[in-house]
Amino acid sequence: MSQTSSPAIPAAVGAAKPAPKLTRTRFRPGGTARADVGALVGSAAAALALVWILYTRLLPFSGLVGFVICWYAAFLLLYAVIVVHEHGRLAVTDRLASVVVHSAGVFVVGVLALILGYTVYRGITAIRWNFFTQSMAETGPLDPLTSGGAVHAIVGSLLQLGMAVTVSVPLGIATALFLVEVGGRLARPVRLIIDTMSALPSVVAGLFILAALILSLGFNKSGLAAALAISVMMVPIVTRASEVVLRLVPGGLREAAYALGATQWNVVWRVVLPTARSGLATGVVLAMARGIGETAPVLLTAGFAREMNTDVLNGPMTSLPLYIYTYVKYPQPNMIARAYAAALTLAVVVLVLFLIARILGGSAPGQLGRRQRRKVAAEEVRARRMQASANRGRVAAPLAQVPMALAPVPAPGGPAPAPVAPAPQPDPQEG
Repeated sequence: MSQTSSPAIPAAVGAAKPAPKLTRTRFRPGGTARADVGALVGSAAAALALVWILYTRLLPFSGLVGFVICWYAAFLLLYAVIVVHEHGRLAVTDRLASVVVHSAGVFVVGVLALILGYTVYRGITAIRWNFFTQSMAETGPLDPLTSGGAVHAIVGSLLQLGMAVTVSVPLGIATALFLVEVGGRLARPVRLIIDTMSALPSVVAGLFILAALILSLGFNKSGLAAALAISVMMVPIVTRASEVVLRLVPGGLREAAYALGATQWNVVWRVVLPTARSGLATGVVLAMARGIGETAPVLLTAGFAREMNTDVLNGPMTSLPLYIYTYVKYPQPNMIARAYAAALTLAVVVLVLFLIARILGGSAPGQLGRRQRRKVAAEEVRARRMQASANRGRVAAPLAQVPMALAPVPAPGGPAPAPVAPAPQPDPQEG
């Protein structure tokens, strides 16, 4: 039989080329590259040039505020166009939101720096040694800055703030603990009263103390009356801030404490309050900053005095806000300079109080302070020593039983064997 051969398959002329790989730039929402910085700077410069031409040359507009608003809108528009061209439409929302958030932060810091800078510029000329050691008892409006000061206002502010903190902080934290830990039917009306007091104008608190204590009961205008009026303003702030912080304490900590047999008082005192200590200190600082800057309650309840008065029960007592409010209205430049110097002193006092509260409050939530770290290290050393002592006791017990186990057993009816001397036991401390 003849063998038929199949027709040969023609060879491919050329091998098929592989499909090209698509290279795509990976987009990182939180990343910042040189191209992004260049896009920001270029957009800001282009927007500035465009708005300057339109705002000052072509359109009948004027004013710095309007110019800044138009420049910022043009900057966002140009930056959005650049982001769409470089990264696509998906990145526009993220980049614009990031620019707006950072711009808001820069704006707030800039405004704060402008306020503090202007206060320092106007009041630095009155910052002298006599400003912190003398009062205005023997100083008139035309006297130079080398005479007179604000020591009576500084002392008055500290006394009033100290009494207000003594009243408002325990009351506010206790109210927050009641709302968070106890609750019940009274929780809703108490929260409603606290919310209402938060929106209470400061002059209403001053009028309340004026009508209730001074006019009705016959008390004199004094630092104590001013402190009570300031406490009315501080209690709702401390309560609201403390309630928010106490609700952030994990419920597992409370459940673990209750499982160990702790009472509610022990859980609150040893678990809840130490955990929320940093947040509570922040809330107290916010209330103190609000209370030390009040003017209307002090004006109605404490009055104004040019001399030093440390008696909190009798006589008018001046505070720093009232000192500023009184002397900034004088036409003499030296009196205005003293008012700005008092404002700068008030800012420094608030900063010092904030630092003290942060030190007392400890580290941030979830972090141990220096004292807490030392206490934990001491507890770990003590636990290791107790564990080592327990291990030595477990090793010594079998060694003491070895001679009794190896002692020969006497034969029935025979003589008793000679006692075997116990083997020497090694000292576990030598190894």
